[in-house]
Amino acid sequence: MQNITESASTYTTLDQLSTMDLLSIINKEDQTVPLAISKVLPDIELLIDATVSRLKEGGRLFYIGAGTSGRLGIVDASECPPTYGVAHGMVVGIIAGGDTAIRKAVENAEDDFTLAQKDLELYQVSTKDIVVGIAASGRTPYVIGGLAWCRKSGIATGCIVCNPGSLVAAEVDFPVAVVVGPEVVSGSTRMKAGTAQKLVLNMLTTAAMIKLGKVRGNKMTNMHISNEKLRLRGAKMLAEALGLEENAANELLTKYGSVEAAIQGQRALS
Repeated sequence: MQNITESASTYTTLDQLSTMDLLSIINKEDQTVPLAISKVLPDIELLIDATVSRLKEGGRLFYIGAGTSGRLGIVDASECPPTYGVAHGMVVGIIAGGDTAIRKAVENAEDDFTLAQKDLELYQVSTKDIVVGIAASGRTPYVIGGLAWCRKSGIATGCIVCNPGSLVAAEVDFPVAVVVGPEVVSGSTRMKAGTAQKLVLNMLTTAAMIKLGKVRGNKMTNMHISNEKLRLRGAKMLAEALGLEENAANELLTKYGSVEAAIQGQRALS
């Protein structure tokens, strides 16, 4: 396995550079991330299609990871219900060390090969589900152990890693390896590797939710109306979809609770 994520930075005098020079370097390196992702779009497609097929049958998508990778999975999972109106249990992020580790590192949690299995068993993960391991290095014991158990149990697996030929990828059905190269600060994988993982996660759940019918055209018509900004956005969507005045759209939104429900309700009446 090539451990590129831990390779030495090509910038050897960072501590001597001006703020603008540092910004230019970071920005330049960040621009390489989408290009690296473009090389593995077919792999991402396979992972998304496998995920969609399970979600359509009532299965769930689980993320397991440690540190930055685990936190990224939790962020992505937590944003699906308000954005697409799906149940909170459809996409679940699990981090080594539990909720405490979201804000503060939990020592040695990521080095436990058996912990992810225990975490997944709490959710009664089954063959209806898919489990995606997130690990920049591709060698995190917590993730490897969890995926190995899933595979033995007949549970579909995928991963998002940033090293080629990784131990994590060897354990999954649908591997995605985005090789972004050395970080600006050697080994600081919260930077390019973290950005790559976040972008792939965006692709995964966005494409999945679109294919599940949670987007109409280009609009989030199933979003939860949880604040005034979203109410205004929802009313505008509804007014455009049904040719209504804003006040009438607001009344329907209050009645039905979401743009999609209001559209379906009104069309059923016509």
